[in-house]
Amino acid sequence: MSHSANILAETTITVGAAEEARDIATITRIGNADKPALVWLGGYRSDMSGTKAIEMDALAGEQGLSAIRFDYSGHGVSGGEFVKGTISRWTEEAIAVISASGQKSVVLVGSSMGGWIALRVIQEARRRALGFSVTGLVLIAPAPDFTSDLIEPHLTEAERQSLTDRGYFEEPSEYSSEPNIFTRALIEDGRQNRVLTDLIETGCPVHILQGMKDPDVPHSHALKLMEFLPLDNVVLTLIRDGDHRLSRPEDIDRMRAAILSLI
Repeated sequence: MSHSANILAETTITVGAAEEARDIATITRIGNADKPALVWLGGYRSDMSGTKAIEMDALAGEQGLSAIRFDYSGHGVSGGEFVKGTISRWTEEAIAVISASGQKSVVLVGSSMGGWIALRVIQEARRRALGFSVTGLVLIAPAPDFTSDLIEPHLTEAERQSLTDRGYFEEPSEYSSEPNIFTRALIEDGRQNRVLTDLIETGCPVHILQGMKDPDVPHSHALKLMEFLPLDNVVLTLIRDGDHRLSRPEDIDRMRAAILSLI
């Protein structure tokens, strides 16, 4: 294993111009340039210091692989306002980080909302003929189209009114003392970024890990995603007692195995 696999480089890249500019914090592990780099795409309100992100990076270190972690704008140590965040904006940041890395081939590891962003990155990379290819996809409790499929149908009258009057609504978070904030901009932009509308061609093998006791993303959602991926080699692992986070030691082992199977 090359010694360079243990070099971690912390950088900041600026995405967007003028008042849209935001500084995106990234941590890159330098590894074998001949192998695909692992890229972490986190969930809504999670950051690159979470358990799964750290474990992905540790796996890269063990295997001599490159690994890229970053925080979306309004998350973790990146700049920008969380309430300005949308799927379009966070996808743009993910593409900018991967493009700036100079990596030619990447395996995307997307958790929750990061699974949606991963699918949008693949679509945009193909549409724009960007200089990198996605050679594998690991999706952990993926939440594609969560704004239109999992939030909008269940909005209360008060939440709808709050979206209209204030431009956002809040709900208590199971994972933080701060409430979750969902903005009208996020929901409207989500409709423009839907992926569960037509067949998705990822052009690479896909491994989905999904808990059956997930209170946030029902496992039926993972089954729905499978229907839109008929063209690829897709493995779905349903974890009977798994929750949304899938951060227990046995879940981490599954994530590591899924990543290794795609390298």
